[in-house]
Amino acid sequence: MKKTVRVSFSGLLALTLLGGCNAAREDGHGNSRAANTPTERTAAVECILYDGMKKDSPQLAEIKSGMKVQVLDSVDAYFVKARVSNGDKVVTGYMYRTCFPKQW
Repeated sequence: MKKTVRVSFSGLLALTLLGGCNAAREDGHGNSRAANTPTERTAAVECILYDGMKKDSPQLAEIKSGMKVQVLDSVDAYFVKARVSNGDKVVTGYMYRTCFPKQW
């Protein structure tokens, strides 16, 4: 007795999309949270280190162009979690990705 397997177009599309997501993660470009080691980056423009991931969040420090910043985590499409030396103390907060040259 033959069995016929029917796959709907939406089911096939879902499987294709899932396969694409897994392939992106395997080559290291899908989920940048996997690397938890701080990476030193140089700010390309003047930016603000914020306490949260909103433009109206309290400002922790002003980052000058050319200043070294440790990027701890690429939080989302717009922000990275960063750590900078602000005088005699170290401050951790969030910066826009656009503060850095396109490196990731």
